[in-house]
Amino acid sequence: MNQELVRIVENIARDKNIDKESIFVDLEEAMVSAVRKHFGDLESEIIVSIDRTTGEVTAFKDEEQIDIKKLGRIPAQTAKQVMIQKIRADERESIYAEFVQRKGEIISGAVVRYESGTLIINLNHRTEGFMPKAEQIMGQTHRPGERIRCLIFDVKEATNQVKIILSRTHPDFIRRLFEVEVPEIAESIIEIRGLAREAGYRTKVAVASLDDKVDPIGACVGVRGSRIKNIVEELGGEKIDIVRWNDSSQTLITNALMPAKVSETALCFELGRATVVVDEDQLSLAIGKHGQNVRLAARLTGWDIDILTPAEYNQGIELLTKCVKDTEGADDTIVDKLIALGVISILDLEDVGAEPLVKELDIDSETAKRLVAHSIEQAKQLAAEPTQKQAEDLMEQETKPAETTNGE
Repeated sequence: MNQELVRIVENIARDKNIDKESIFVDLEEAMVSAVRKHFGDLESEIIVSIDRTTGEVTAFKDEEQIDIKKLGRIPAQTAKQVMIQKIRADERESIYAEFVQRKGEIISGAVVRYESGTLIINLNHRTEGFMPKAEQIMGQTHRPGERIRCLIFDVKEATNQVKIILSRTHPDFIRRLFEVEVPEIAESIIEIRGLAREAGYRTKVAVASLDDKVDPIGACVGVRGSRIKNIVEELGGEKIDIVRWNDSSQTLITNALMPAKVSETALCFELGRATVVVDEDQLSLAIGKHGQNVRLAARLTGWDIDILTPAEYNQGIELLTKCVKDTEGADDTIVDKLIALGVISILDLEDVGAEPLVKELDIDSETAKRLVAHSIEQAKQLAAEPTQKQAEDLMEQETKPAETTNGE
């Protein structure tokens, strides 16, 4: 019987991943509760010990040995209830300790069911994970029994359970998938330097190689696209753009806006804004469907990106040149300096303000203030022109019927 107790403890420890010593301690505490229940004594000193090798149980009440087997059914029931509670608590602690260390890892599991939009996933024989609707890829549905991969996003201790929050929309899910599919990333030969994602639609990944002999884009795509294909299939067809990382912001922005071809890029460090010029036929590619391409490129590079056609760019430069010429104390060389600073329109000049012009371009303070004030005035006039034109068009439409009547 005593050896059987040791075997039971070993089985529980193995099945529930609980330390064997913790279970023995729990058993001893449960038996102490049973003894107190039997004698109705809260004051006496009660000690119960279990031999870890033989399973022999010895119990003392006020240093007098008692036979714990003769306590009866009710104390045994008390011991059982206390034991169940303690093992459940130990199991929760074990699950929490295991999964909190695995936070940020990819895990596979079997779909169990949906509960009010939340997907319940069986991670192993004793643990379930929860994937809220916000962490599920839009448009994807999963059948019970289906095996899926997901990211361990968060681990929380609730009152009666450990909540393991899973995600398939987090950018790190893509990062971990690349580590699984691309050995060079797992071995740190290739690094993912930047990642921007709109889950279910499109992701941009910027990669760099630490070995000149390894092409980062080719390694990520794989032979005939085998590696990237596996990732795309896992994501249900989500588009993935792999771009080459570059420490030069201009080059990185050009790469990030692919497949569009960029003609020119002007960076304004004061505003954190990049003005990108693309040909008319490249405009829709650069912007992307619903602005997705430029939006992801902006998040990937950390720059606000404005896309302009050559005509729009030239118009902005013309207005800026006129503003400079009309400002007292300013000369033509200031235009080139402003363009070099990334200021390519009067609106940029208004946003930058006078102080950077003095510090960066060595323009005297009064001239800089007049230049900014003049740009604000011109910007107001420019904003008023469409309104004025709309009013004129409206008046023209109202007078046309009257002229027709007079003619008749």
